[in-house]
Amino acid sequence: MMDDLDLGFDEQDRGEKGKHRRGAVRKRKGGSGGGGGGRGKTALALLLAFVLLGTIGGGAFYGFDRVQSYFTTPDYDGAGTGEVTVEIKQGALLADMANALVAADVVKSAKAFIEAAEDNARSKNIQPGTYKLRKQMSGENAVTAMLDLKNRVVNGVTIPEGRTAKNVYKLLSAETKIPVTDFEAAAKDPIARGVPDWWFKRTDGKKVKPSIEGFLYPDTYEIPPKATAESIIELMVENFLSVTQEMQFADRVQKERGGISPYEALIVASLAQAEAGNKDDLGKVARVAYNRVFGDFPCNCLEMDVTVNYYLELTGQKTKTSGQMTAADLDNPKNPYNRKLKGLVPTPINNPGKQAMEGAMDPPPGKWLFFVAIDKEGHSEFAETYEEHLKNEAKAKEAGII
Repeated sequence: MMDDLDLGFDEQDRGEKGKHRRGAVRKRKGGSGGGGGGRGKTALALLLAFVLLGTIGGGAFYGFDRVQSYFTTPDYDGAGTGEVTVEIKQGALLADMANALVAADVVKSAKAFIEAAEDNARSKNIQPGTYKLRKQMSGENAVTAMLDLKNRVVNGVTIPEGRTAKNVYKLLSAETKIPVTDFEAAAKDPIARGVPDWWFKRTDGKKVKPSIEGFLYPDTYEIPPKATAESIIELMVENFLSVTQEMQFADRVQKERGGISPYEALIVASLAQAEAGNKDDLGKVARVAYNRVFGDFPCNCLEMDVTVNYYLELTGQKTKTSGQMTAADLDNPKNPYNRKLKGLVPTPINNPGKQAMEGAMDPPPGKWLFFVAIDKEGHSEFAETYEEHLKNEAKAKEAGII
């Protein structure tokens, strides 16, 4: 066998010299002519050799470390050293967290963190935010540290539903000490801050000047220590896009709202957010807005005082109650948000929450054109005719609401 194996390699390496040698050996073994058996033995030897060399070669190729790592998880030992800050972004999955930790050299491998998290039932409580951790921690210690609230950098600010962009900037500035002017400058180009350009499309023929209004999603945000006005606005826009995508807001509006664009529906959501005194009425108020602008309302205008107040705030003036508004306020020809103008206003008038957007996306059926709050909880009565509306106003007066 070894002779045949040796001959096989001599054949490949030596060409014709190998052939002569093979003939000489055959004679030495007493073989004469034929040669079929010799060739069979050589083929078998070659096959065994390739299997043997393939096994050895494969092991050499992968190397001991790589084979070993297949069976063991690369991991650091202990609680680590020093300090490093790691940001876990909104919507991050376990693998995303692991990759962020690897990039900061907190854990040795993503697998180490993922396996440790899967072994810890509490790991599902790890929240997005900024964490102070150590470098070169074991996966188990990293999970434990992220579950310890004292390691979480809390610099949170809550943006309530229905706040205008100007008001949002003031809230953010008070928390972060970043000047309001920085936020205003950062928001001038909403597309640069992450709003896709397709959002700024209307089907009513009105020209759109892109505005950040409507895209600063109301929520509680943990602001990273080194955040800028740009990065904070981008965080809020990213949250808006995530929420609306989960809701299928754009797709459903385009399919179900009869030619109304997602941007126009967002405007309606902001109107409902401003006008509805109770969350139960958000969808109905949205329906009123649709009916007035696209239905049988004589002027096909909104006639909502909240649009007047938006203009007053936008231009640095004090907002007013409906009773305080003058005729000039209610019908100012210089006001692009004039309540008497035909159609929807140019932009959203605030930043609506999820329920307001749901109401604009899927409002209840109804032919209502009027509404008025009738109790201190903010519930409204809705009417199809002005005569019915006057009766509802009488109820509101009796209840001391108006």
